[in-house]
Amino acid sequence: MNVWITVKSLGKRKPILAKQAAELPETTDTLRQLIRSIVAQQIKALQDRKNDAEWLAYLMPEDIQEQGTAGKVGFGTIYNEEIPNVEGAMDTAVTAYEDGLFKVFLNDEELQGLDEPLILREDDNVVFIRFTMLAGRLW
Repeated sequence: MNVWITVKSLGKRKPILAKQAAELPETTDTLRQLIRSIVAQQIKALQDRKNDAEWLAYLMPEDIQEQGTAGKVGFGTIYNEEIPNVEGAMDTAVTAYEDGLFKVFLNDEELQGLDEPLILREDDNVVFIRFTMLAGRLW
């Protein structure tokens, strides 16, 4: 089933990830399974980007213009050579949710219980809102 995923951060006007389609297994019945499925997809996408990386990267003027309007121009280089452990990343994401580092909304309604039944339909909108911890001194 296809759903639309958006990732936002408080205080930012534009979403970190624009609305993008995600294919979820039909067995996604809880918020815990939703989080784990999304993490697995993101790690697979990271692996695919690493495999498709060019040896000699260059930017065409159109690429520079397009990236400039988004606010950052870069080659898309992935500096960390390690591929994360999928199970560990899934567990970390669930722990981050339990610790209140992000919230999940399904069609403008907050999802709260990790193991409560979840009904996903084709073309539903899922939004992840990431919270930023503030720390430091004023001087």
